Amino acid sequence: MSSLSPQRPKPLHLLAAFASGGLLTFAVFINAEAGRYGGALYSSWLAHGTGTVAAVIVLGLLWFRDKAAVTAVRNKAPLWAYLGGISGAATVMLTSTAVNTPLALAGTLALGLAGQVAFSLAADKWGLFGLPSRRLTVRDAGAVVLITAGSLIIIFFGMGGAA
Repeated sequence: MSSLSPQRPKPLHLLAAFASGGLLTFAVFINAEAGRYGGALYSSWLAHGTGTVAAVIVLGLLWFRDKAAVTAVRNKAPLWAYLGGISGAATVMLTSTAVNTPLALAGTLALGLAGQVAFSLAADKWGLFGLPSRRLTVRDAGAVVLITAGSLIIIFFGMGGAA
């Protein structure tokens, strides 16, 4: 258990999280379209290739502006942090495949959200990836149940239903 007291999120934090959800939805849609025309592997390569080009450009601009900051950041990441690219590639392939099924965009994202919450609660419980471990509450279980129920409603009863 962590001795730090939990902080309440600021409105800007809430807005940033909400906006990232919108951007994630847009990215999943774009990746699904690429997957529809070129397959899941093509979609992943396209997404990560353009991301790599963008990252190289940003790092290049930062390098000319503040070389010390770029070097300091490079030396601080734990080794497991580099596994994000592997999970990102798998995520793009899985979502670009799932979106092009009867689940569609809403069903894919709803189940994806349920999976994210379940995994994040496991990470909180066991202190994975350097997070402080915390005791899960009935409220956490209720959130998972409600998100999963909402996902199933979207999939089976929303917009014509996938079944």
